Amino acid sequence: MTETPPFTVLADDTAYAEAVQLAVDSAAAYYADGTSTIDDDAYDRLVRGIQAYEEAHPEAVLPSSPTGKVAAGAVVGDVPHTVPMLSLDNVFGAEQLADWVAGLERRIGRPVTAWSVEPKLDGLAISARYRHGRLTQLVTRGDGTAGEDVSHAIGTVVGLPDRLADAVTVELRGEVMMTTSQFEEACAKRQAHDGTTFANPRSAAAGTLRTRERPYVCELTFFGYGVVPPPDDDSELATRLRELPHSEIMRWVAAQGVQTTAATPVAGIVAETLERVQERIGEIAATRPELPFGIDGIVIKCDLAADQAEAGFSSRAPRWAIAYKLPATEKITKLIGVEWNTGRTGVIAPRAVLEPVKLDGSTVTYATLHNVADITRRGLMLGDSVTVYKAGDVIPRVEAPVVHLRTGDEQPIPIPQVCPACGDAIDRSQERWRCVRGRGCQAIASIIYAVGRDQLDIEGLAENRIKQMLDAGLITDFADLFFLTREQLLDLERMGETSTDNLLAAIEQAKARPLSRVFAALGVRGTGRSMSRRIARHFATMDAIRAAGAEAIQQVEGIGPEKAPVVVAELIELAPLIDKLVQAGVNMTEPGATPPAEGDPVLSGLPLASMSVVVTGAMTGPLATLSRNEVNELIERAGGKASSSVSAKTSLLVAGEKAGSKRAKAETLGVRIVSPEEFAAEVSAFL
Repeated sequence: MTETPPFTVLADDTAYAEAVQLAVDSAAAYYADGTSTIDDDAYDRLVRGIQAYEEAHPEAVLPSSPTGKVAAGAVVGDVPHTVPMLSLDNVFGAEQLADWVAGLERRIGRPVTAWSVEPKLDGLAISARYRHGRLTQLVTRGDGTAGEDVSHAIGTVVGLPDRLADAVTVELRGEVMMTTSQFEEACAKRQAHDGTTFANPRSAAAGTLRTRERPYVCELTFFGYGVVPPPDDDSELATRLRELPHSEIMRWVAAQGVQTTAATPVAGIVAETLERVQERIGEIAATRPELPFGIDGIVIKCDLAADQAEAGFSSRAPRWAIAYKLPATEKITKLIGVEWNTGRTGVIAPRAVLEPVKLDGSTVTYATLHNVADITRRGLMLGDSVTVYKAGDVIPRVEAPVVHLRTGDEQPIPIPQVCPACGDAIDRSQERWRCVRGRGCQAIASIIYAVGRDQLDIEGLAENRIKQMLDAGLITDFADLFFLTREQLLDLERMGETSTDNLLAAIEQAKARPLSRVFAALGVRGTGRSMSRRIARHFATMDAIRAAGAEAIQQVEGIGPEKAPVVVAELIELAPLIDKLVQAGVNMTEPGATPPAEGDPVLSGLPLASMSVVVTGAMTGPLATLSRNEVNELIERAGGKASSSVSAKTSLLVAGEKAGSKRAKAETLGVRIVSPEEFAAEVSAFL
């Protein structure tokens, strides 16, 4: 996590005034309907730049400045809050957090011994008012003093019951947002209605919450994070809610039937030390990519009511709570082009060309667009401002156009009418378009992939040699390699007797590769090296794989109802190639694997059964001579699942020399860590 991110540098009063106006305009759009001319990270840097300028030039501070104001002072409402609904101040790293804690403890005159640590949900703050246990009104935060009545949304918000378990009069505060599945459903509804889509889940939630009349209904989600009893209520319950620790208040909220983060992987905890707070920050940050809803930070607050009361409030934020902001996973940039490429299986895939943008620690220039149907659904145009999204190690993808930033100069994206690689016709029968020549369109790419080290591992077959064989008509696919004769190879230019004999020996050795390698060499769409290993271990023989229908294929971990029919169809298409491999004597069995008996777990009894294993750093000892793919094969032979990134689901990290950030993350999450030698001893029977 980054310490003290850079801020926008303002050169003079004119630049400062322009920055203030941009910040206020952006905040107004952001809090009104979730739109903005700039993304969250740019806004944060802009406001920090304004603060820095004001500290250096106090005489130049404008009344409209967003600093020190809830929602940057850009939002007003007509429903007064019973108790001010404030924002949170931010820190951007461990050092800033430590400084904030030290300042807070000086203010209250004692150490804080109980910290509440919760996710900062990326939604809209809402006040839900209950009277005698019945939900009567929803109010946005607005300017913190008054908000907008959005009670028309009652009944569409998951996690916010119409009635509480107890007939109490109370105000619940929390965040309204869209989960990933709700966002996808909302985009599909909007696309069907007017051909456009939402830019991101937050703008979708904001627009949905405020729209009173819409021909379709979009579902929202609520997570509670606090309770406010009526100010003039001196009942036993109200008194107790004012005195309870925050953690106990949240248990009371959940008991009322209101959704909290308690049942999620990022549930709030109480930490006794700053060290434990930092550990939990790391745990929540590591889980972020896998969450079905968005978070943009972690909230740290005093858990005890006495500490909160002693710390008090500033004009815009409580002094006893802070938001620890995480690096942005979404940015706005320009779509300046689309490249169309034909892959080794003949699939035609578009790739977005972007104005370079810094995203989650790396500069992004290209992003995934998937297919023509995806471009159409999202309503993308060349020149659009687009949101680009990346979570964890996921490849960046274009989420949606920012429609309100269009200038009128945008142009339709040109769609290819013929295969961009060979000029032949395109098969448009499925969403993923494909050259009618299939793998034949990119035969050289398909063969290069098949003979690679992680597949058949045939040494001596460089790209120029494969092209030479294709041009000479000796091969049309990689199966033909197994029928080459010595005389044919010697006739090729620059092929002497020694190089010919070495190549033939390497081809002969490739016949004995395990089924998992052979299956990977086929390049079945929807599978890769890891999935090929799972399929091979599950079915044990190629005959069993070819005989399996879609339902049987789905029994392999990671293959769902959408992917299974594709695998079956691919195997049918590849039948002539597979038959040719069988005729050549290529191995079609997986050593040590047997087809599972019906209802029996495939991996039971193996040392790594049901474990997710990550390998990082340089391997030593018995693993030193293995490639990373060979180590992954070893993991899966022993019953585990090889993974490339550390998360809360990781069971074991094999940490070699210079393990780096993955080891640090594993330590933060409490993942078991072993050396390559220790791991080799655990799986020695499979080496």
